[in-house]
Amino acid sequence: MSRQLQIKLNFDQDIKAYLSSKYPKIKDFRILSQSLDARGAPRGKKPQYHYVLEVIESGEEFESRNETYKDLGQYFDQRPLIIGAGPAGLFAALRFAEYGIKTTIIERGDEATKRMLHISKYWKKGILNTESNVCYGEGGAGLFSDGKLITRVKSPYIKYVMQKFVEFGAPQEVEYLSNPHLGSNKIRKIITKISDYLRHCGHEIIYNEGVSSLLYDKHKVVGVKLAGGRELLSKRVILATGHSASDIYHHLANHQVSMQAKDFAVGVRIEHPRVVIDELQHGQFYTSEILGAARYRLSYHNEESAKGTYSFCMCPGGYVLSSGTEANGIVVNGMSNYARNSRWSNSALVVTVHKDKDFDKNNVLAGMDFQHEIEQKAYEASKAQADGKQLPAMTVKEFLSHQLNDQPLAKTSSPSGVFKTNIRQLFPEFVNQHLEMGLKEFNKKLKGFAFDDALLIAPETRTSSPVTILRDRKTLESTSHSGLYPCGEGAGYAGGITSAAVDGIKIVEAIIQSRLR
Repeated sequence: MSRQLQIKLNFDQDIKAYLSSKYPKIKDFRILSQSLDARGAPRGKKPQYHYVLEVIESGEEFESRNETYKDLGQYFDQRPLIIGAGPAGLFAALRFAEYGIKTTIIERGDEATKRMLHISKYWKKGILNTESNVCYGEGGAGLFSDGKLITRVKSPYIKYVMQKFVEFGAPQEVEYLSNPHLGSNKIRKIITKISDYLRHCGHEIIYNEGVSSLLYDKHKVVGVKLAGGRELLSKRVILATGHSASDIYHHLANHQVSMQAKDFAVGVRIEHPRVVIDELQHGQFYTSEILGAARYRLSYHNEESAKGTYSFCMCPGGYVLSSGTEANGIVVNGMSNYARNSRWSNSALVVTVHKDKDFDKNNVLAGMDFQHEIEQKAYEASKAQADGKQLPAMTVKEFLSHQLNDQPLAKTSSPSGVFKTNIRQLFPEFVNQHLEMGLKEFNKKLKGFAFDDALLIAPETRTSSPVTILRDRKTLESTSHSGLYPCGEGAGYAGGITSAAVDGIKIVEAIIQSRLR
């Protein structure tokens, strides 16, 4: 029988040496959790790692973590169809595979390894592939972010997700770090291995062909029609299209599939020299390679407006990317590789957009229109003042003073480049007001954060889906159309790689339970 042990060590202490000295009877250990506490670092206190360990002594063995699954393939006369090969869709397929059930996955974009060719043309030349880009394609939008596996959801499936990532090539630390990430370079290889495994198990993956429409029999979804005209029939269609598939939202609205508008957030990317954030967070220890690039999470809630302004998708040692999906719109996002070793650190700073105050909640797609209007203004500004691919930017000092100066912008991490413009003109005034308040509050919490020359790059609009596709709480089936299973971030039930993967698993378990009743 193993037991758990909780310890705290300075960041530069060796855990094996410590255990050998303090607990000589321990034969072996596994790290269950590791988190960094660097709150005292700016005052000279060494950052500490907090560990939860599973330990065994002589004659003891670790408990097996392997699960077993029944082969249920005989109970499914039609393959489940999965629309979208992002984390939600791929983990749904993986879970089906555990039960011996083959699926067909339909992905409008290209394979993970080939997406980079399309994206590079967009970043460097402004040539956008509207079907295969930063948001569309195998691996989903998370493939070109930080590969963050952080999640606030509580689910027994999180451990399964982490174990699967490790099984397909992720570092072992993914299973126990409190803020695990894969990096954009590693996650592409892992996603490819997952897809290869699924094909080996008999699953079909269709690339570069989207779904033009669902097939309906009154209030039942019975399959899909592909862009090329082919029809695929199935009693179970999992809709895992991600938060940017606006054409799918229009299609669902036209066929009276139950949806409702939801809150989301818009704002900017703030980019600092990495050394600035590292020193603010890690104090005199900021040069330590053990600690690596520093993270932060900041939030401010305005009681009068009931709006939050907060950092989101922080990318230490990362890059700011152009991530639009439409030829006449600009969107920004952030990414970093596994090493997090670029010279910059960035994060979204976004403001809550309320469905009941900031756009017409009675128009289910009004939130999407809200996003697109900002994105189109950004593109029009780039076309008028730059080359159409460069990103709108200004410094924090200029934003807070409401005035551009003659100083050139600092060098940026963005492969698309930036141009100086008044980004306030892109947003409704309430967004500018709350960003201004947020920057001032964040500078109080993290003195020096509102660094004069830090760049604000706009616009960050695709933080989450602007709609929720309604589903039954127990069966997870659409409340209006049987056979349709809204899933993941695009359906409004997830907010990142891990939570999307978990939602894909939940859908599969609900389908299996329903089938076996």
